[in-house]
Amino acid sequence: MAFDGITTAAIRHELDACLTGGGISRIVQSEKDELLLTIKNNKVTYRLLMSASPSLPLIYLVPENRQAPLTAPNFCMLLRKHLQGGQILRITQPSLERVLCFEISHRNELGDICLKKLIIEIMGKHSNIIVTDERDVILDSIKRIPSSVSSVREVLPGRPYFIPGADLKKNPLEADAKSFIATIRESSYNIVKAIYMCYTGIAPIVAEEFVYEAGIEPRKGPADLNEGEIARLAEVFVRHMEDVARGEFAPNIIYRDGEPKEFGVFPLTIFGGNVENVASVSEMLRKFYSDREASTRIRQKSADLRHLVSTALDRTNKKFLIQEKQMADTEKKDKYRIYGELLNTYGYEAKEGDKELRAVNYYTGEPITIPLDPTLTPAMNAQKYFERYNKLKRTADALGTQIEETNDDREQLESCLMAIDLAESEQDLAEIRRELADYGFAQRKSSQKGRSREAKQKPLAYLSSDGYTMYVGRNNYQNEEVTFKIGNGNDWWFHAKGMPGSHVIIKGNGKGELPDRAYEEAAALAAWYSSGRKAPKVEIDYTQRKNLHKKNGGKPGFVTYHTNYSMMAVPDIAGLKRIE
Repeated sequence: MAFDGITTAAIRHELDACLTGGGISRIVQSEKDELLLTIKNNKVTYRLLMSASPSLPLIYLVPENRQAPLTAPNFCMLLRKHLQGGQILRITQPSLERVLCFEISHRNELGDICLKKLIIEIMGKHSNIIVTDERDVILDSIKRIPSSVSSVREVLPGRPYFIPGADLKKNPLEADAKSFIATIRESSYNIVKAIYMCYTGIAPIVAEEFVYEAGIEPRKGPADLNEGEIARLAEVFVRHMEDVARGEFAPNIIYRDGEPKEFGVFPLTIFGGNVENVASVSEMLRKFYSDREASTRIRQKSADLRHLVSTALDRTNKKFLIQEKQMADTEKKDKYRIYGELLNTYGYEAKEGDKELRAVNYYTGEPITIPLDPTLTPAMNAQKYFERYNKLKRTADALGTQIEETNDDREQLESCLMAIDLAESEQDLAEIRRELADYGFAQRKSSQKGRSREAKQKPLAYLSSDGYTMYVGRNNYQNEEVTFKIGNGNDWWFHAKGMPGSHVIIKGNGKGELPDRAYEEAAALAAWYSSGRKAPKVEIDYTQRKNLHKKNGGKPGFVTYHTNYSMMAVPDIAGLKRIE
C-alpha cells in the first residue's frame, strides 16, 4: 500500500492523539530533505520524523534521536526561530490529500502570540516541507521551487500557499453510495483506474482491494457492471471511507518469503502471505520503511563514491589488458635469443648478401630459417638479435611487477566496490574513502584530514547458535583487523573463494574442536558478506588463522594461504544474532 491519502489519514489520527497540545522542544534537520521534531506532551517525549525525500517521503514517530549537523541549515534556523517552543494546536488533513498541516502557536520577539503552519506534502518527487504564516503566505520551504522548475506552483518565500490540483478530484469522505455510483458511471477507465482517478488520496492498490472485496473483474469498465456489482462496490467504498472518517484503522504488514512486501492501515485481502498486525501506524511504517530508508540514504550518499571506484576500476582494467598484451609481445624474446645463438654457431655458412640462413635448431632438432639483414655480417646480425632479446627480457621483468601491482589494484577496487554495497552508515563510507585516498585512488578531502580516528568503525560481530563469537570485516581495513588483530593462531578463518568478500573469524575461546553448526554458520556469514550474496550457494575456503600469510607491502585485507578446506554455504544469516 502506497503512502496515500488513507495512510496519511491514519498517521494524522495517531499524531493528533499523541502530539496535539504538545510543545516543540527541539528541531533538527539531519538531512537536506529531512526533519526531526522533538515534542513533549503530557510528560511524554515524542520524536516526529518528516522526510521530503523524492524516493521515500514519509512521516511517523520514531524512538531514536538523529544527529544534528555541526552547522544548522538555513531552513532549520528559520523553523527554530518561528516554531521551537511553540505549541501544536491541531493537525489537519485537507480532504483526503497526502498533506498534513500542523497549526502551531508561539510568541514572537515582542511576546505576542502568533500562528504558524508547518505543512508536509507527501507526493513522491514533488514532496516538500513548507512553513507559512497565519495568512497561508509561504515563509520558506525545505525545497524551493521557482517558476522555471514548475509552471503549476511556485514554492518560494512570499508566495501564497495552495495545493495544486486539489479541485480535480472529489473528496471520497463526502461520497455516499448514490454519488459514488453516479461518479464512477461517468468514467471511461476500467473500474480500478476509475476509482483512483475520480477520488483523491486513493492509491491504485487500494482501488484494487475495493474491487476485489466487491467480487468484480478488475478489467471491466464501469459501463460493463450490472446493478448488483456497482451496488456492492459502492457499499465497500463507503464502508471503508466511514472507517477512515471515524479513525478506525488496523495497521498490518504483509510478509512473503520472510520479507515485508506490503503494508496497510486496513486488511488487504487481495494479498496472500503472512500478516502481522501492528500496534500503531508509526510502528508499521517504521518496520516497513526503516531498512529501506537507511539503504536508500546510503545508496544516495554512496553514488559519488561508487562512481569514483567504478571509474578507477575501468581504468585499471584497461591498463591490465594493455600490460597483458605487451607481455604477450615479449614472448618472442626466446626466439631472438635462439636466432643469435644459432648465428654464432652456423653463421660461417652464410654468404655475403644472404637474406636468410637455414640451420638446425639444436634445442629441438628441427630445421629453422633465420631472417638476416644482408647489409650486416652474421656476427652483427647475431648481436642485433641478442639486443632485441635483452630489451624484451627487461620489458618482461618490468611488466611482471607492473601486472602484479595492477592486479592487486583491481582486486582492491573490486573489494571496495563490494564494501560500498555492505555499507550501513556514513562512517562506513568514510572508511572506504579513506582507504581510496591512502592508496592514491582519490584525493583526500580537507574535511577528512585529522578525522580518520573519528570515522573508524568496529567490525561486525555475530553470536553463533552454540555461543561462539564471529567477527566480520566490512571493508579492507576491517578485514585486516579481523584477521591479524582479533584472530589468533588457532581461530578459524572463512572467505568466499575467488571473489571479493569479508574476512570472517570465529573465536574458538579454547573450547577445543568447534561443532559442525559453527562452521556452517561462519561459512554462511562469509557467503552473505561477499559478492556472491545473491547466488543460491557460494564456495567458502576456511583454514586456521596460523595458515594465513601477508606479503610485505601488501594491500590491506589481502592474504595468501596454501592449506585450507572448502565447503558450500547458502548465503542466509536470518537465524544469527548480531551483537551490537
